[in-house]
Amino acid sequence: MDSDVTDGEVTGGEVTALSIGGLSRRTGVHLETVRYYENIGIMPAPPRSAAGHRRYDREHLKRLTFVKRSRELGFTLKEVRALLALVDGGDYTCGEVQDLTLKHLRDVRDKIADLQRLEVTLAEISDKCARGTIPDCPVIETLFRD
Repeated sequence: MDSDVTDGEVTGGEVTALSIGGLSRRTGVHLETVRYYENIGIMPAPPRSAAGHRRYDREHLKRLTFVKRSRELGFTLKEVRALLALVDGGDYTCGEVQDLTLKHLRDVRDKIADLQRLEVTLAEISDKCARGTIPDCPVIETLFRD
């Protein structure tokens, strides 16, 4: 039996049931995050064992991996929902996915530009600092300025 399958079953090398711990280990997604994704509907609720334990299958594993990778690329939960809506409908085009991806790319580029402006501002105000021992500090003055 696979060591990642806690209270799970393996049939012919294929996972047929994973506990939440096994799913968490396989994907690297924290247990509480898995539960959260279920609560907000990003992950479908799995069937339960007779004892009431969640039993995840291969499709849950694939979906959680998709969500994790999307989040690693900076997609918001709203954007992940939009991507999943396309996939779940089964009638999506690569162009539709590209449209969502290009919008996300524009958002990322906007954030990068904001961070670059922030970097310049922080560099400018820190350059004004004489690192002296008196309490007169241009950084603090800048932060208090209207």
